[in-house]
Amino acid sequence: MDGWLETYRGAVAPWECDIVEHFTVAYYFDRFSDATLAILEDLDLGPTAIRETDRGCATVSCDVRYERELRAGDVFHIESGVVEAEGKRLRLGHRVIDSATGEVVTRMDQLVIHLDTAARKSMPLPDDKLAAARARLIDWDPPVPDPRADPDGDAGFADAYRDSTKPWEIDVVGHVGFQFYVHRFSAAMAQAMAGFGLTPALMRDTRRGFSTFEFQLRFQRELNAGELVMVKTGLVHLGNTSMRFLHRLYNQRTGKMAASLSQYGVLLDMEARRPARLPDAVRERAEAMLVPAG
Repeated sequence: MDGWLETYRGAVAPWECDIVEHFTVAYYFDRFSDATLAILEDLDLGPTAIRETDRGCATVSCDVRYERELRAGDVFHIESGVVEAEGKRLRLGHRVIDSATGEVVTRMDQLVIHLDTAARKSMPLPDDKLAAARARLIDWDPPVPDPRADPDGDAGFADAYRDSTKPWEIDVVGHVGFQFYVHRFSAAMAQAMAGFGLTPALMRDTRRGFSTFEFQLRFQRELNAGELVMVKTGLVHLGNTSMRFLHRLYNQRTGKMAASLSQYGVLLDMEARRPARLPDAVRERAEAMLVPAG
């Protein structure tokens, strides 16, 4: 099987880098959005099909493993293919490749569901679309998500982000694009870290940052333009250098969860580009805020 298709090619812009001085996860998802549209268009399930038939695909989950950082000016491309096609489900695989070295630096396993975009209901893929997808099957080493026990409720979670969805965040499927959820989750994590002492000022002064290596992203309900949303964030794991945050994004009007993200990473020594131990004072405050797993 060799169904790989190049779906993006470009470079890391300086303004796409965060305070850790590398390509930030939110902008990875901007590029994953481009890659998703490209592979779906190749399968006749993309923007053209949506315009002509009111049929398209919506993302319900993404598992990502960030294996090596990209920094400002680095060139990269994305190759995408089909892992599985069955019923109404498509699993897509994306690999981010350093164009200068040929090294795979990030992998994403993405589950999408075929739907009637007018009725907002899922539906089976037609036989011709299944055949086209299976012609793009790839050999895939997926970023298998580790099973993680999460808290049942939000007790101990902090209000970490609040705003409204914007008209320009709506994608071709007719709802808020997945990359805009990740932008909100990134800001929520910075708020949560500041809550136990890892403030931006401390991080700048000590040359420390947070480097993500794993995402488990799940979408429960779609969002439209003009929705008031908020993110509640809990610290659910604390190691010597590692931390895991669980973010839950809610529609404030309905009170229902729209998406959740388990974000695992390490405190990074930005000079050595290696994990660093949490300062004792920060650890003490973080332990007091740790949310026990369900």
